[in-house]
Amino acid sequence: MRKRLRILLESLGLPDAELSVSFVGDSFMRTLNRTYRRIDRPTDVLSFSMQEGAFPRIQPDVLGDIVIAVPVAARQASAAGHDLHCEIDLLLIHGLLHLLGYDHERGRREDISMKRKERALLARLSA
Repeated sequence: MRKRLRILLESLGLPDAELSVSFVGDSFMRTLNRTYRRIDRPTDVLSFSMQEGAFPRIQPDVLGDIVIAVPVAARQASAAGHDLHCEIDLLLIHGLLHLLGYDHERGRREDISMKRKERALLARLSA
């Protein structure tokens, strides 16, 4: 996992960046999703940026936290016909891009831009 994260961060020009990745179950993810997004069900990935708020420049290399729900990821992998490791890579990339300010919920243009970046980063992991 660390090697894959290092590849992603270097590909993004952020070789010194730091972040945490947590793997959780449905119940804890549901609690997080309800608390922070007011959606009462588990989701696949949540990102908590340290680059937002009143003091984003205090630790500029600390991007934030990514939380991945493994049971949700497993269900999505099965539905998509690929393995769990591939799904985790996708969610890791998605969460990382959110930490960097990408937001597919802002509109079609942002969604397209984010998906394009996700594909490019996934290709880097596959190389």
